[in-house]
Amino acid sequence: ETETRLKSKQLADEEAIRVFAENARQLLLAAPVGQKRVLALDPGFRTGCKLVCLDEQGKLLENSTIYPHTGAGVAKEAAQTLKYLVEKYKIEAIAIGNGTASRETEDFVNAQNLENVLVVMVNESGASIYSASNIAREEFPDHDITVRGAVSIGRRMMDPLAELVKIDAKSIGVGQYQHDVDQNKLQTSLDDTVISCVNAVGVELNTASKQILAYVSGLGPQLAQNI
Repeated sequence: ETETRLKSKQLADEEAIRVFAENARQLLLAAPVGQKRVLALDPGFRTGCKLVCLDEQGKLLENSTIYPHTGAGVAKEAAQTLKYLVEKYKIEAIAIGNGTASRETEDFVNAQNLENVLVVMVNESGASIYSASNIAREEFPDHDITVRGAVSIGRRMMDPLAELVKIDAKSIGVGQYQHDVDQNKLQTSLDDTVISCVNAVGVELNTASKQILAYVSGLGPQLAQNI
């Protein structure tokens, strides 16, 4: 009886890990928008929407907070700020995180009738984990967690693979029962998936972070850091 139960558990684990790895692959290999000037919004009701402007390489140009959902006067001001920043930085695409208030924020952005600006809803799973990580602190020592989260959302739209490799694949949240399966097997499977995705796509050496370079076959963390 025990043997049968263990065997069934093992088969179930393997299937759950396979599904998790396959879902992670789909997210990592999502089509990138490419090098565009992006305005990213991390939506919220009471606390407002964190807004960041990024250049074609994903560098932070400006950050602000707008409050489109707290009242008519404030919403009008939010609309003016949004239009001003879109014009100032010649924004080509707007990324909106798919968390709380995302639908309302998308409606607010669409209501501004911004011409030739692509508006995209972006999966923000794991963005909060990235924003509190050492990697984010290293990149943005002078900005708080909310700004880092918004930057991550914008960069995910530009190049999902380059941004998602900075987060532990388990935190992207793309499977069921991940806490019940064999953790070592799950980690190995996800690491293999990330490595195969990075090596299948390749990296842009001029803009690649040390995190994505470390996944290139033959490069370790130290060599990636030196490059």
